[in-house]
Amino acid sequence: MTFSERILIWYEENKRSLPWRGTKDPYKIWLSEIMLQQTRVVQGTPYYLKFINKYPAVYDLASASEEEVLKLWQGLGYYSRARNLHATAKMVVSEYGGNFPDTYKELLQLKGVGDYTASAISSICFDRPEPVVDGNVYRVLARYFGVDLAINSTEGVKYFKKLAREVMNAENICDYNQGIMEFGAIQCTPKNPNCEECPLNKSCVALQTNKVSELPVKLKKTKVRNRYFNYVVFISEANKTILEQRKGKGIWQNLWQFPLIESNESLLDDDFRKRLSAFYYKLEFISVSRFNTEAVVHKLSHQHLYTTFWIIRVKGDLEKGVSFKEVDKYPVPVLIADFLNRFKNS
Repeated sequence: MTFSERILIWYEENKRSLPWRGTKDPYKIWLSEIMLQQTRVVQGTPYYLKFINKYPAVYDLASASEEEVLKLWQGLGYYSRARNLHATAKMVVSEYGGNFPDTYKELLQLKGVGDYTASAISSICFDRPEPVVDGNVYRVLARYFGVDLAINSTEGVKYFKKLAREVMNAENICDYNQGIMEFGAIQCTPKNPNCEECPLNKSCVALQTNKVSELPVKLKKTKVRNRYFNYVVFISEANKTILEQRKGKGIWQNLWQFPLIESNESLLDDDFRKRLSAFYYKLEFISVSRFNTEAVVHKLSHQHLYTTFWIIRVKGDLEKGVSFKEVDKYPVPVLIADFLNRFKNS
């Protein structure tokens, strides 16, 4: 029995019941695949259901505003995915008449769609013989065939794509691709896989050579950068605050936040007051206080944010102020959403 045949048998017996399983609707498959990039199924599933409920078809998503999409996405992270999702929906409607292209090469032209997503959509929805290679597939192939090339190296990426194509089941590519990803997710797990009950254990090179914990190989990540954020939470006598929209191409593009003072290190109270007075000298402060005594550490892939929220009560009104009752309508980073929940309950 071949590798792919064993995967297909295992999948038929062990596949999870997921809301996008059993459909070949490219809109639903595309939506699920974008959401599950760098996100666990248990976290992504509720968001998928929310999006399908609000935007049941690509036309609905395309006609929504970016702010509405970002708000619904709030908390899922990697917000560029949401912006790309919205841009692609518009592109599918305007350039393809609402129908997703059915070939790997055409799918690659869609914003936010790379090799993996194009392979997944073309194979699952249109039965195109394109192998998928995601983190789960890398792990299964590296262990089973004993490959010690780094999966995030140029050589490794090419090698594993070639290997994936050689061992795939082209006749039942839809189930095979879903099967090998599922196998990596719940059988050949990153830590403590259940090798004793694995249907591939007798021919798994990593198991035979005692290298299960060593594979796959991955090059070390880039150095993590520490940043220090000081959010200025103004509160006027009319219970209004100030929100600003993040611009540029950095993190959280187009999301809303409180005015931000970034520093090279955590600020002492006196240092913060000096900066506050320099930036907002026109306002008359009633009080200045920290909301959190210890910095909240928010970890992103390449940077750690050490964040302090400062509560600033000011006299009079705030020009272009937003009522605190309206703040929940704005899409904000989860870091600020968590603060707002704690602030309301304080």
